Amino acid sequence: MLKVDNLKVNYGGIEAVKGISFEVPENSIVTLIGANGAGKSTTLRSIVSLEKPASGTITFNGEDITGQDTNVIVSKGITLVPEGRKIFPDLTVLENLKIGAYMRKDDLSDDLEWVYSLFPRLKERSWQYGGTLSGGEQQMLAVARALMSRPKLLMMDEPSLGLAPLIVQEIFHIIREIHKDGVTILLIEQNANMALRTADVGYVLETGRITMTGSGAELLADESVRAAYLGK
Repeated sequence: MLKVDNLKVNYGGIEAVKGISFEVPENSIVTLIGANGAGKSTTLRSIVSLEKPASGTITFNGEDITGQDTNVIVSKGITLVPEGRKIFPDLTVLENLKIGAYMRKDDLSDDLEWVYSLFPRLKERSWQYGGTLSGGEQQMLAVARALMSRPKLLMMDEPSLGLAPLIVQEIFHIIREIHKDGVTILLIEQNANMALRTADVGYVLETGRITMTGSGAELLADESVRAAYLGK
């Protein structure tokens, strides 16, 4: 579905992403793991043109989308759940969800029911302002808002960041449920244990380069990955 080939991204004079290549097959969950500053967020942001690549190509369903306008890329079926949630605190839950569907002109009823089935707490709080939700509920709202655009590929940037362990478990359960509903997922996570247990394929990103790849199970079992990212 998604193919990134020799992607390079610069911040000023700094090469943040140094020629990485990876693929996201349709109907898969793929994760990029790595330390802070490895280039994970920059990679996702460049896929949706929030950062402009210096070189390389990004192909989605056989079409070169490198550097296309972000709204065009969203219309093709790629949505990013950003780090830090970025919900609208002064809008209700329902208004936040409708903003996620801003490019659509059709009826939203079925999709609202779908996201409410995934996130029952959001349905209970549909008229509550986003800023009054707990951290976990705000993360759920950020994911639900992204789903309202009916993405083929959902990219998630640190969905478990700052959340209590029980909420982290719930978020990853929901990620698996979204995948069961036919959405392909590209996930970046500092919680490497949860990410690799969830993903079909994983890539290890270090200082802008991919240093390892394998199935989630293979990377979980690798001693160097365990020492660097799992604390074992």
